[in-house]
Amino acid sequence: MRRFVYLVLFFFISNANAQENITYQKPPEEIIDLVDVQLAPSVLLDDNKEYMVLLYRDAYKTIEELSKEELRLGGLRIDPKTNIGSRVTYFNNVKIKNIKQKNAAVKPVKGLPQNPCLTNFTWSPDQKKIALTNTASKGVEVWVLDLQSASVTKLTEARVNANLRDVINWFEDSQSLLVKLVSEGRKDLIDNDKVIPTGPTVSVSDGKKAQNRTYQDLLKGKIDEHNFEQLALSEIFKVSVDGTKEKWLGSAMYLGISFSPDGNYVMLSTVEKPFSYLVPYRRFPSKTTIYTKDAKQVETVLEVPLIEDVPKGFMATRKGRRNLSWRSDKPATLVYAEALDDGDPANKVEYRDEIFQLEAPFDGNPKSILKTINRFTSIQWGNDNTAIAYDYWWNTRNTKTYVLNPSNASQKPEVISDRNYQDRYSDPGDFVTKRNDLGSYVLALEGNHAFLTGDGFSEKGQFPFVDMINLKTRKKERLYQSNYTDKLENLRQYDPEKNQLLVRIESKSEYPNYYFRDLKRKNLKQLTFFENPFKSIQSVHKEVITYKREDGLELSGTLYLPVGYDKNKREKMPMILWAYPREYKDKSSAAQNTQNPNRFTYPYWGSPIYWVSRGYVILDGAAFPIVGEGDTEPNDSFRKQLVANARAAIDAVDQLGYIDRNRVAVGGHSYGAFMVANLLSHSDLFAAGIARSGAYNRTLTPFGFQSEERFYWEAPEVYYIMSPFMHANKMKTPLLLIHGEADNNSGTYPLQSNRYFNALKGLGATVRLVMLPKESHSYRAKESILHLLWEQDQWLEQYVKNKLSAGNNK
Repeated sequence: MRRFVYLVLFFFISNANAQENITYQKPPEEIIDLVDVQLAPSVLLDDNKEYMVLLYRDAYKTIEELSKEELRLGGLRIDPKTNIGSRVTYFNNVKIKNIKQKNAAVKPVKGLPQNPCLTNFTWSPDQKKIALTNTASKGVEVWVLDLQSASVTKLTEARVNANLRDVINWFEDSQSLLVKLVSEGRKDLIDNDKVIPTGPTVSVSDGKKAQNRTYQDLLKGKIDEHNFEQLALSEIFKVSVDGTKEKWLGSAMYLGISFSPDGNYVMLSTVEKPFSYLVPYRRFPSKTTIYTKDAKQVETVLEVPLIEDVPKGFMATRKGRRNLSWRSDKPATLVYAEALDDGDPANKVEYRDEIFQLEAPFDGNPKSILKTINRFTSIQWGNDNTAIAYDYWWNTRNTKTYVLNPSNASQKPEVISDRNYQDRYSDPGDFVTKRNDLGSYVLALEGNHAFLTGDGFSEKGQFPFVDMINLKTRKKERLYQSNYTDKLENLRQYDPEKNQLLVRIESKSEYPNYYFRDLKRKNLKQLTFFENPFKSIQSVHKEVITYKREDGLELSGTLYLPVGYDKNKREKMPMILWAYPREYKDKSSAAQNTQNPNRFTYPYWGSPIYWVSRGYVILDGAAFPIVGEGDTEPNDSFRKQLVANARAAIDAVDQLGYIDRNRVAVGGHSYGAFMVANLLSHSDLFAAGIARSGAYNRTLTPFGFQSEERFYWEAPEVYYIMSPFMHANKMKTPLLLIHGEADNNSGTYPLQSNRYFNALKGLGATVRLVMLPKESHSYRAKESILHLLWEQDQWLEQYVKNKLSAGNNK
């Protein structure tokens, strides 16, 4: 009997030690001070640069907001009460400034709803108004903001259906909009938990290969199908800016709405049946139909079947028309691509895709305008004789840029750029666009000349630029290059007619602010005056360091020293290394440094920078390239390269004399968490680790993951070697696992952390698992984020900073 009592007592003690029922905690004040800050507003500017619209929001949601009812259907997360995404980021205040008026003040917008939840901001074609939605307690409403009067007006009742997005579309006259409203005949939703099953859910395979990634939030049965359909059904109404409305089209599962550039036609896509339990709604059957602006059907231009089975490979695509869009320099011309390799990357062909255009009324023969060597991605239109097209091929990291004459198919397109898209030093930049008479954005052309703005990464640093290029001769002239060495100047927009740039300038301690840079007069006009809200860390030392891996590969990382650190004394401090692995097909691209020490120091929720206030050295964004050249894939030597990257980083900071290399932690999120678990299992470089929202057993993602294209059955050894779960017995370093209970990221099911924790616990490792209620792959609630920071701080203090006094640490 006494033995029985001891066993029961042992059972309860063991269970008490296994779980901690704690409430949300808060980190130390020095960290809280960096969390409780007012965000600077987002900035919108009209094309005439007359009005600046400032959008304000809270930095975080609350756990109460995340706890509202949520349905997860077909890859969507929906608030069934309000009919909008359940995790939408809302703005709660709007202000306006007329930047053409001298000394004009920032005005608060009048007439905003009480407790505003604003999103879907959409400019009218004349850019005198902005339509937006407000999510009220009972649903979503459409409002319109008049810029001149700085006031908003409510246009609809709370009946808007924003579940499939694409909520607001303006008519060309800027006096009316097409809005999706909840269907009058919508049936009641069914509560899955209150229904007595009438039979099992059965999935079948007819022998076709259906190799899909591990999508989340999929439909699971007939009740889910019913609820998805009811939430997707909507009616389209024409709503005037005076608030009157009329039904435009009847009930359907409307997906996308797009007016032709001249406003005379509307392209509508709808979700069709049958639904799928394997793929999200974007791969359900769909139909695309052209209507007149008066809702008269013109032509069905595309019908896509259910897409469950596509060929193997990241460059695989479906057969038939795809990438359907309007040609922006023409009144009403459709453009689309078709695969010439049947969508199968394994098929060897001269050209992968062919691009066609189809003029109104869309019932004639399409005209071929281009064939691309790689998989087509997009076209930027200029005029009758000039367009720029792009393709890419993931396996070789190659991208090509073509100049073509869309009016003359016999004129061979010219490749003006043929490069590795991971080679940032050779990036020619992005073509500048302008708004044409149709209200669409086209290439800004002056004769044969176009314009490019680029990030300007180089071996000497980052110096953004504006180039003018002759599309006939390919000769370039540099019109402007930022020469800051103590600041970072981002080039946002270039106006060739005014020879003026909209730029955003920042430094490590100066918050990013907007300016007009007049290239002719060579002056700078400041538009915004946002203050640095992180005063307590504005003076920390920050630099980008470069170092070499044992195989000679150049690496880099951004190094922060603790608040108040005396570089002359060189006290050896604990360090946090934070990183994310990236795959490359060549060493040259992998070695490039794209970090800028002048970028503003911004401690967002997932950042390790908070800990400069707690006495830690931080190496953030440490380069962790995984390289596989030629026929070798990067992951063939993933583990070896991972450890080599970590060792090189620690050696580099240690040689600077800043750290105690026996007190180094490693952290990462998502694939970075996967990195952490591997490093702790296969090296003795770290005192502790933090792994957030990761995947640890790659056999649970058997049809590829991250940049691994091969299936498990093709490369079982790679999957085994890379899976920390398979090597849980090697874990000897304290590991903090954190995961959102509602993670919706492909591959990183919460199950991954649960199973990995169970394995580590069963094998006697020092491990703690924290599951954050209601949180997805990125964490949103302030309560969750404060607790996350508390957990990380506690772990670092116990196992890193005070390692020598931690009795259960090695």
